[in-house]
Amino acid sequence: MTTPVHILGGHQTDFAKVWSRSGQDLSDMIREATLGALADARVPATDVQSIHVGNAFGEIQRRQAHLGAMVAQVVPELWGVPAMRHEGACASSSLAVLAAMAEIEAGRYDCVLVVGAEELKNLPGDESSANQNAAAWQGREDIDCRFMWPAAFGLMAQEYERRYGLDRRHLNRIAELNYGNAKRNPLAQTRQWRFEPGAFTDDDALNPVIEPGTRRQDCGQITDGAAALLLAGPRYAAEHARRHGLRVGQLPRILGWGHHNAPLRLKDKLARSAGEPYVFPHVRQTILDAFGRAGIGDVRELDGIETHDCFTTTEYMAIDHFGLTPPGQSWRAIEDGTIEFGGALPVNPSGGLIGAGHPVGATGARMLLDAARQVSGTAGAYQVDGARTFATLNIGGSCATVCSFVVGVRE
Repeated sequence: MTTPVHILGGHQTDFAKVWSRSGQDLSDMIREATLGALADARVPATDVQSIHVGNAFGEIQRRQAHLGAMVAQVVPELWGVPAMRHEGACASSSLAVLAAMAEIEAGRYDCVLVVGAEELKNLPGDESSANQNAAAWQGREDIDCRFMWPAAFGLMAQEYERRYGLDRRHLNRIAELNYGNAKRNPLAQTRQWRFEPGAFTDDDALNPVIEPGTRRQDCGQITDGAAALLLAGPRYAAEHARRHGLRVGQLPRILGWGHHNAPLRLKDKLARSAGEPYVFPHVRQTILDAFGRAGIGDVRELDGIETHDCFTTTEYMAIDHFGLTPPGQSWRAIEDGTIEFGGALPVNPSGGLIGAGHPVGATGARMLLDAARQVSGTAGAYQVDGARTFATLNIGGSCATVCSFVVGVRE
């Protein structure tokens, strides 16, 4: 990366809040996230030159599209600023970040706002779940199920079992760790949840099967929420740092990125990778691209990871695809404590999607914000000691859209 892209600050809404209960909606969370990000970054609204919004299901959950224009609607100080909306299922706001970066790298703009937002609790759970099937190939996945995504990622678990063997104790442990991490996060959806002894086992009463291969605690938490970031190029970042008595090197920076796509249908992806060491080779390549652009030669050069864990199987996949273990041996990093909060390479100190919550269109921006907080030492109770370099992995659908970032501080 020849043009530095800095993260000046950001804001996340409380992922435990159900906005419709207080008569609020998607527009209100966009307003809070935008104003909060401007305040945190200490950037006046008049300095924002472009806006990118990530959202997946606004049309079908709230019958609200055209969300690029929504930002100026609820924050009139941004009237007239160019804006656009991006959709890539769960990776929607990562795509918004990539577009914002491209504008900065092209020299078009130097201070860009990114907002990711999703409202999913305003409809009954079964209806909201069915709406999310739009991120799959509707009617053509050839998966006989009631709930598409638990079934799809249950198939991923079955694929690991077929290729390498899979002990469900390791999936249960991923869930237990992420719920535990979320207790440190004051914005996590599940921070006050309590579980009975045995909830993180294969007890059919305490942890029932949702679809084959997926139990209740394997599932990430769909919720409402928004996250926003202020990104800046070298000129604006230097002026910003000088204005606030900082050095540019103290500002978090996006050091590298990766982005690949694959077709919608899960079974096509699994068939294509038959005989390959990685279940999703394009996910592995996305991570390697981010590492390469960041000058990272080995995963152990990171201080932590915020990864997509819409289900425990997704995190299990991420562990070996990041290279923490050889392919198919993710269980080793779980058993030896590598991924725990105090481990050699913590994964999802925020609680991840399972513990912190998963407002679909906001998740990529939330991950990047958490990574920026970690490397700037502002993550609070879930701060990883001495963190200087963090990576993210964000996927949309059944790994159809995949984005990864490396964030660091370079004095």
